[in-house]
Amino acid sequence: MAKILVIDDQRSIRTTLKDILELENHSVELAEDGAQGIEKFNADKFDVVLTDIKMPEMDGMEVLNKIMELRHDVPVIMISGHGNIDTAVESIKKGAYDFIEKPLDLNRLLITIKNAIEKKELVVETKALKKKVARTYEMIGDSEPMQKIHQIIEKVAPTDARVLILGANGTGKELVARALHENSRRANGPFVEVNCAAIPSELIESELFGHEKGAFTSAIKQRIGKFEQANGGTIFLDEIGDMSLAAQAKVLRALQENTITRVGSDKDIKVDVRVLAATNKNLSDEIKANNFREDLYHRLSVIIINVPALNDRIDDIPALANYFLDLVKQELNIPNKTISESAIEELKKINWTGNIREFRNVIERLAILANNEITDKDVKDYARPIR
Repeated sequence: MAKILVIDDQRSIRTTLKDILELENHSVELAEDGAQGIEKFNADKFDVVLTDIKMPEMDGMEVLNKIMELRHDVPVIMISGHGNIDTAVESIKKGAYDFIEKPLDLNRLLITIKNAIEKKELVVETKALKKKVARTYEMIGDSEPMQKIHQIIEKVAPTDARVLILGANGTGKELVARALHENSRRANGPFVEVNCAAIPSELIESELFGHEKGAFTSAIKQRIGKFEQANGGTIFLDEIGDMSLAAQAKVLRALQENTITRVGSDKDIKVDVRVLAATNKNLSDEIKANNFREDLYHRLSVIIINVPALNDRIDDIPALANYFLDLVKQELNIPNKTISESAIEELKKINWTGNIREFRNVIERLAILANNEITDKDVKDYARPIR
């Protein structure tokens, strides 16, 4: 059941729509002109608005403009007995969900309302999902090392500069990459992550650049590579220190010429991609050992961000503990779970070799095994299960 506002200066239209929509189990409010409609819209929450266009004083286009200013996520369906193509196009351009002419085709109207409600629900779900994802990838901490990271991100993100993110496993290199993307002009474009260490060396070129049908035995159809998928957005090459030298040469060309070539093709494809890379390896040592191309290193390292280990940002542990505890409570449906100050002090004493990843797992373990309040004894008992 949806709550629908009907704005029309003809009483017969208003009452007919109210009767029909209430038979469909919708809740309906009526307004006899645009001013009254906006007043009711301000006073309550509606799922859909139906408004006539030709009305005295405030017409339907003015109503549409006002609603778009107040709550642009509410679908507005325009209805008119004087419709024409120009009016319909103008209303859609200004944000209307649909335009329906009088006399109303009631079947079409009901289907349009149904679709509008479904779209609104989808928008709400998408916003909630984005909020959940954003919270999952939130960078927590206000220690001096983290303040420096935030300052660098603030300066670098709006540019298209390539960034090399360095740090041990579990420090949160991906979070830095996502923060750079989300604060860039490419934020509405794709963020494509490639774990170079997880892809066999013989498949990495196909993964990055795609392949044509028949390029090799198992290439039964054309494949679009990660660089093409990231066009207009950002590609994050995680663990780039594990990439084969052959693939490194192809990546270098992509960076130099902004073009890629699919495996099995001789056609160049232009791509507009910002490249972020990360590794836990010492690339200077890898270059000396001839495992990594020095020219690629210089291409990638326009900006270098060193992500601190958790042991170097102990001051962030209280914030991290409460943040992860809140996440775990939501994910596992564990209510009324708190963590004591003594437990946090005990967490500060631990040598976090696994960094943030290990810390998050420990908080989840404590949330499951401890009673309503996580204590210092719980930390001593459960934080280090392997002795």
